[in-house]
Amino acid sequence: MKYICATILMIALISGCGSLPDKKASEASVVALDELVAGRSFEIVSTWAFPLMTRGITSVANSGLLLPGSNANRIDLIGNSNYLRVEGDSVFVSLPYFGERQIGGRYGDSDVGIKVERIPQEYQVEKDEKKDSYRIEFRIKDEIESLQFFLTLFPSGKADINVNSTHRSSIRYSGTAKPLAEE
Repeated sequence: MKYICATILMIALISGCGSLPDKKASEASVVALDELVAGRSFEIVSTWAFPLMTRGITSVANSGLLLPGSNANRIDLIGNSNYLRVEGDSVFVSLPYFGERQIGGRYGDSDVGIKVERIPQEYQVEKDEKKDSYRIEFRIKDEIESLQFFLTLFPSGKADINVNSTHRSSIRYSGTAKPLAEE
């Protein structure tokens, strides 16, 4: 009897380990994403920030300074104005920053977020045919630091932003991408 129960349990476990069917995006959402990326006129608004876990971030979280619903490795951005806009050959970024800075900012600068308005260097777009998503990479260099951005755009409208800096800890943002409103 033990062997029969064990055999049934093994069969149930093995059949339960099968992969889920791939959910393919609709053709319309894939075409919309293709047009969004090709048009180079879109905006990403983030709803979550995922800072790199460091001793400093952990100390802030333990002190109770984070808003309800947030923790040391996932910070709610609802109500915080933020964006990453691609308009033609220019990029406009205004993202709050949570993390450690290795070198101080400008003298008298009260804004510690990631703020840039420039034409990026090495703007590259690559489509992942398997996931129907796009990966966009670019670098922006200002007087003090160099920032490297990695965007991942999905047909569902979901977007991820990874930012690496020469002067700050890495951070990731998650939100939604949409076309810029024409004026």
